[in-house]
Amino acid sequence: MPESTAKTWEWPAAVIMERVALVNRWVDERWEARGIVRDTAPGGGSAQVLVQTDKLTQTLYPGYAIRLYRDEAEGYHYNITSPEPKVFVLWRMEDAVALPKFLSVSYHEGSRWLDSGENVDGVALPAELVPWMAEFVALHYQPEEKKPRKYASNKDKGRMGNYG
Repeated sequence: MPESTAKTWEWPAAVIMERVALVNRWVDERWEARGIVRDTAPGGGSAQVLVQTDKLTQTLYPGYAIRLYRDEAEGYHYNITSPEPKVFVLWRMEDAVALPKFLSVSYHEGSRWLDSGENVDGVALPAELVPWMAEFVALHYQPEEKKPRKYASNKDKGRMGNYG
């Protein structure tokens, strides 16, 4: 079971990044996050090449964590209730290699990263995280009550632009 404390909830993670060689006149390669697994290396360890061929390279990057925060509880709720829950991986190019920088399981945070123009991939959420996240959401998320709809009436003449 993922470790939890009173202040933060944390799950140690390792990211699998993939490089695919392309035959294209404009681009030589394509990078993307391919998966998330539990990080079992003590202290994170160093990057480890899992697969290497002329056309494909997959590298495991340990030392990351998925952390849950109260102010993102609504985003976690939307994620685990979606048809395909995801882990959002923000990555950046450094020295011609794509390196993961941040992980999130909040739909809101993933959307903010995409909106800001970052490289973000959504990978399948490990099944073992769903009950862990559901417990956190149950403790910290209260959906807003639906407000009754307000319809215009003839008493609203000044507010509705009807000044006559």
